[in-house]
Amino acid sequence: MHRATTLALAGAVLLGAGLTTGCTPARQPVATASAAPATTAAPTPGEELLTDDIAGDTAVGALAPGFPELLVPVPPDAEVLVSSAEPLGDGRLRISLNVRTTQDTEGLLEAVRAPLAAAGFAESAPPAPEPGLAAQTTFSRAEGTELLVVGVLDRDGRRTMTLGGTVVAPAP
Repeated sequence: MHRATTLALAGAVLLGAGLTTGCTPARQPVATASAAPATTAAPTPGEELLTDDIAGDTAVGALAPGFPELLVPVPPDAEVLVSSAEPLGDGRLRISLNVRTTQDTEGLLEAVRAPLAAAGFAESAPPAPEPGLAAQTTFSRAEGTELLVVGVLDRDGRRTMTLGGTVVAPAP
């Protein structure tokens, strides 16, 4: 799996909830007895589970090269945890942004909402955020070819915002 995609998925997992509008928890398979014992692969000694190898379209603690910061600016007083801007080859970027801040949830969302609305994105928030999230919303433009999903986790007076999706790459 591409490193940027892995980091974006890790950010979504960090929130502890799905970020897609209308998602419901998937049913878990029911355990059944089996005649054959299950086998699981264990890491071998010395095998690295996490590496410091970061893809060129991903950045830790900063905005990734090519990240559309005019369209999706970092909210004021927010610390960038990880970001990515992966060119898709069709003129779009797959982006992700994970930030942490003490800013209130509504102010954090407004910092993202204002530039997206000014750029013609329509917002669609679910009636209630997924369990565990303080806020959740989706922004789309161009009949859904550009789609961004935002989730905010509020824990111990700090908010972690994860934003991810696809947008048209800005002109150079």
